This record gives sequence, C-alpha cells and structure tokens, in this order.
Amino acid sequence: MGEYQRERINTPDKDFLDLDWLTQRKENIVIISHGLEGNSQRAYMKGMAKAFYDNDFDVLTWNYRGCSEEMNRTLRFYHSGATDDLALVVDHVISKGYENVFLVGFSLGGNLTLKYAGERSLDARIKGVATFSVPMNLHTSCIQISKPSNWIYSQRFIRSLKKKVKGKAKLIPELDVAGLDSIDNLLDFDDQYTAPLHGFKNAIDYYQRCGAIRFIENIKVPTLIVNAKNDPFLSKECFLK
Repeated sequence: MGEYQRERINTPDKDFLDLDWLTQRKENIVIISHGLEGNSQRAYMKGMAKAFYDNDFDVLTWNYRGCSEEMNRTLRFYHSGATDDLALVVDHVISKGYENVFLVGFSLGGNLTLKYAGERSLDARIKGVATFSVPMNLHTSCIQISKPSNWIYSQRFIRSLKKKVKGKAKLIPELDVAGLDSIDNLLDFDDQYTAPLHGFKNAIDYYQRCGAIRFIENIKVPTLIVNAKNDPFLSKECFLK
C-alpha cells in the first residue's frame, strides 16, 4: 500500500476538510469515516484502507473538521449528524468519475454514514454501505458510555474534546469556555457545546434528531451494520430486531 496523498477541499461556509487518498486508478472506491476524536491515521482506519486497497479499490479516508491536526476555521466542529460534510466529500469523489462508490463508517462515522444514506436519494454509483460499532441511538449510547465501567474511555474522549475547545477558543475568542473544566461527561459536553454550536436546542434534541436509528428504514442500497453484542459503548437500542 502506498502513502496517503493529502487533499484539502473548501466547504461552502469557508471552512475546509482534509482528505487522504490511496489511488491506483481503479473504478471502485471506498470512502471511510472515522469515530469520535479519531482521524484518518488511526489503526482501524488504516487497516480498513489496506483491506480495500489490496482488493483493487481506490481509498479515501477523510478527517472531520478539527480532526486533521489543524483547527478548522469556523465556530462549528463536527458531530454525529453532520451529513452536509459527508455529502460534500461524496460529491467530490463522484465528480472524479468513479463507477462504483462504497461507504464505510466506524462508531460516530457509522452513525453519520447511515444517516446520510437514509436521509437522501443517493447517486446510483453508490453501491453499498458497511458500518461498525454504531451508536445508532445516541442518547442511550451516551448513557452507556458514561457508566462507571467505561470511565477510562469516556474520560479520554472528554479530555480530548476539552483540549479541542480550548484550542479553538484561542482562534475564535467568542467561544465561551466558562465552565468547560467542570464538565465530566459527554452528555454535559454535548449540552454545552455540540448542541448550541450546531443548531440544536440541547443535547437531547441533538441525539433525537441525529441518531441513525431514525433513518435506517429509508436506506435503499445494500447495507451492513456490524454491532457486537458485548460492545461496551452500545446500548440495547443499538441492535436491530
């Protein structure tokens, strides 16, 4: 497998997304979306990229806003329902002339991918979707990850998110960081930052409007959802009956 080739594309709101390509001039391409506080360089992303590349696919792994080691320009970050950014990436890929496009997503990226596939009519060149460890019910999954047994994981996410907010506040002073240090769980972080920065009333409104569970029945392309029964982050509502 070769080295990633970085491309930066602009968003309609004068921000940017950083895309990492592995190309070998194939007709098939997969777009891979990472999880919460991940990026294109994570081991699970590179492993999936290699699997597709070795099977004659071109590969695009992309970084959400603020996830490519450079802070994005606007007040908004990324979130589980930001399908406008995924749509921009998909449209960009399709404009390159690929005949067959596949979508893969992990965790938050899985929710994003399923929501994208379910909320819009997809280009006929999008042939299939595969997702892994998807918190399709965002509210109950947030409760699940905040349980004492998952403390070490949730605190790692919280520390990373807090650091990112503080970094952005240095660039955009109007971002209020009062009370940030007192936040110790994801629901409170989403209530104070994710929801208001992205147009939601509060964390619960964000979870209810963006959870992929609402969109799955509308998906028209072949779709695989792989959720392990013993996944410590997933609530029972994340498993289809």
